[in-house]
Amino acid sequence: MSAFITGTDTEVGKTYVTRLILETLRRDGIDAVGYKPVACGDRADASILAAASGHLPHDEVNPVFLKSALAPLVAAMLENRHLTLAELVAGYEQLAARHASVLVEGVGGWEVPLAPGLRVADLAAALGLPVIVVAANRLGCLNHVLLTVNAIRARGLTCAGIILNQLEDEMDTAMITNKGVIEELAGVPLLAHLIYGQDFLDAEELRAFA
Repeated sequence: MSAFITGTDTEVGKTYVTRLILETLRRDGIDAVGYKPVACGDRADASILAAASGHLPHDEVNPVFLKSALAPLVAAMLENRHLTLAELVAGYEQLAARHASVLVEGVGGWEVPLAPGLRVADLAAALGLPVIVVAANRLGCLNHVLLTVNAIRARGLTCAGIILNQLEDEMDTAMITNKGVIEELAGVPLLAHLIYGQDFLDAEELRAFA
């Protein structure tokens, strides 16, 4: 199982979810690794994925690191760098040639700009992988998920499912009801609903996806 992990926004838990999927697959005996093509601000997310991938070198997991915590387009401009689709795809292909499964974690949301004329969605389209959407379970979640799923379909890609991530311990009415309606509204499976602090995924759900 290889997949592209996108989010409805930044800070919704993409790295957290990607780590859990990696750990679950590897416990199942699958040679799965993570790929974070671009990181901005720090490499904490890359470190997490590298460790979850059997302690791969950081530069393999995260080939492009930009120092400013900004959109990659802007962060690269500040460093006088120009990201290309070819280099980001090449990093994926190098991992895919050696491992059974590669989970590609995007940057922020689906339309985040990476370079002039290049967005996260372009990278996902070039890779052609099924896409998993990570959404923070809160008021506004349904709108953000529907916009993202529709944008994925507009690129001719398959949205494999949604993972709802609970960022707070307390749950309000929106959080409780989102889970019950999101599959029907989006037309894709709800792969998991992670409660606050959950540190595992249901292996059966991932097998069904695979």
